[in-house]
Amino acid sequence: MRLVPIECAREGCYLAKTIFDEDGRTLLREGVKLTASLLKRIKDIHIYSLYIVDEYSEHEIEDVIKPELRQKSINLVKSTFCNAEKLYFKQDNSSPKKSYSALIREKEEYLTSIYDLAEELLNNIMSNKNIMVNLVDIKSMDNYTYQHCTNVAILSLVLGIGLNLPKQDLLDLCIGALLHDIGKVFIDKSLLSKSGPFTDEEYETMKKHPELGYNHLKKISNLSTNSRIIVLQHHERIDGTGYPDGRADNRINRLAKIVSVADVYDALTSDRPYKRALSPNEAFEYILGNADTSFDYNIVKAFANIIVPYPKGTLVKLSTGDIGIVEKTPSNYPLRPTVKILKSEKHSSIGTLVDLVKELSIVISSIQYEL
Repeated sequence: MRLVPIECAREGCYLAKTIFDEDGRTLLREGVKLTASLLKRIKDIHIYSLYIVDEYSEHEIEDVIKPELRQKSINLVKSTFCNAEKLYFKQDNSSPKKSYSALIREKEEYLTSIYDLAEELLNNIMSNKNIMVNLVDIKSMDNYTYQHCTNVAILSLVLGIGLNLPKQDLLDLCIGALLHDIGKVFIDKSLLSKSGPFTDEEYETMKKHPELGYNHLKKISNLSTNSRIIVLQHHERIDGTGYPDGRADNRINRLAKIVSVADVYDALTSDRPYKRALSPNEAFEYILGNADTSFDYNIVKAFANIIVPYPKGTLVKLSTGDIGIVEKTPSNYPLRPTVKILKSEKHSSIGTLVDLVKELSIVISSIQYEL
């Protein structure tokens, strides 16, 4: 299986990952043979990349968590965010207004499922012997925020495990990551779904979501300080250029630094209304290139050990002009996979394996979607 833009998915290939609708129901099941009408249907629900199986890529890529748990997580995040939004407007419009303690109790009730979910996600990932991240989660525009929060939580947990964090920190990390964008429910939906770049004024409005989320959660006694601070600080950068407070380096919570890396990577590899996704290797190189400026160096180092920028089955063009398919990636040299040559001017090269760890004069020049 391999990830391709929908424009490069051909009739006759097979869907490699099930596509769900915005309510978590199966829309198209993996294994279905793709036709022109099905490809149009996928594009109509604003999905612009998908995993396919074709003659080039028969390898299966495993997710770090079970598919049913990922979908359960998306649904629970959606339910939690919808409850937060309802309570926010209920609080504004109630007459007479509820007591402050009653509002806090309501918040604590709807957050209970998030605590249980964090424990389940952690246990599921810890039971996985290989927690290298090979897959990019495909998101629909309608459910983007909930899918994004789920994926950021999973990436953050894998990073936290790689950094040998204790269990309680991992749980706080996961809960904070699941809730990191909850402040967006208090921002006008037309702005969130805008199909073009933000104006300066709109961007300033969007930058309020960490504080809005933090203020909504800050008095909840059974939500840890770490989890709340993640919501507030996930857009801070270690060089002080982030928001909302322009905090730098040691003034940023360590768990928030982890979430900031996961947040940016997942956002970069996601299709948006106004911007198509970067490939995993492009996003990977962006994160590495911003170590010690935007992102904590030690966290980026851990990130480089868990992300696979060229997953097995990726078609690549080499600097020699040959086109091949990635067969395996060494964990200590993620940008130097072993490639099987499928197309070459030298007929004798076809079918040979090129180990880029050993062949230092050869580099990957681009990802290919067709031979």
